[in-house]
Amino acid sequence: MTPSSGYLPPGSGPSTTGFDHFAPTVSDAEASAAWYVEVFGLQRLPAKVAHHGETSPGYAILLRDPKTNALVGIHQHDQSHEGPFDERRPGLDHMAWGVASRQELERWAQWLDTLDVEHSGITDITGQRSYSVIVFRDPDNIQLELIARS
Repeated sequence: MTPSSGYLPPGSGPSTTGFDHFAPTVSDAEASAAWYVEVFGLQRLPAKVAHHGETSPGYAILLRDPKTNALVGIHQHDQSHEGPFDERRPGLDHMAWGVASRQELERWAQWLDTLDVEHSGITDITGQRSYSVIVFRDPDNIQLELIARS
């Protein structure tokens, strides 16, 4: 896809402050919120909130990362499509969290093992964009990654 105004040089658009929140739709908000709290050490905010801009029933549970203040909003809709998440359908492919180093990634692999969260182990990718990554899935099969850039 190209912009209708033609080529724009990189960095010429407005800036962002980075990742703000991740909002997956899940089949069981309470179970998923508990999983994200346990795996990522997130803090649950006190109130459930209505979906932004929607009049249909449903709610979100808000979780906050105490280290970065990023939010995870666990959404449950009263009318949802059945079946596990599949990144091959249009929509979200995966969500990746950055970590400071490969050593920190090793700590994450041990942590996921402690929690019995199935994962890929650390995969090292070399080339123009070298990085190390662990891939795993949440209770609704949403692919999550932890990535350390070289």
